Amino acid sequence: MTTIMEALQKRRAIRNYTAQPVEKEKIEQILQAATYAPNDRMREPWHFYVIQGEAMQHYEDMATSYLQERFPTKPHLVESSLKVVQTTPVAIVVTAAMVEGDADATQDNIFAVCSAIMSMWLAAEELGLGFVWRTRGVGLVHDPRMHAFIGASDTEKVVGTIFIGYPEEQELGAKKRTSFEEKTTWL
Repeated sequence: MTTIMEALQKRRAIRNYTAQPVEKEKIEQILQAATYAPNDRMREPWHFYVIQGEAMQHYEDMATSYLQERFPTKPHLVESSLKVVQTTPVAIVVTAAMVEGDADATQDNIFAVCSAIMSMWLAAEELGLGFVWRTRGVGLVHDPRMHAFIGASDTEKVVGTIFIGYPEEQELGAKKRTSFEEKTTWL
């Protein structure tokens, strides 16, 4: 059995997938894992928008327009950014509930959703699936088109777009990480 530390050390952002569809049961297990994330006052501030099938083609069209507008002189960047959208069988856009008049509670909700996304990542890894959490660029979290595309309410903030699929074979080396000792101050 894999320990939590082993799972964290092994975790990788996977951007290249096979054409094999992801079973609905596995998607549901990943979503269930997200709901176990800690959250302030049990607000459970997340909402998940699962994109697959024809909706993925609409997403690709939207992402293409966005990237071409953002990087008009960098067609190779547009092409490489779109690869994950073109090959992934399922994407999940995750939003956080905003609390009107309470910026601190809204921030707490965003933190909870980040924790939920990490729970999803570890669950996907356990299920043999590749996973990448995108924000800027092809993740479209800062673009109003994404908000409109998923039909999110005005009280939701897009936190991340998750791409999930069966990973293509690839060699993954050790992750280079700065030691915690260089990032820690003991008081």
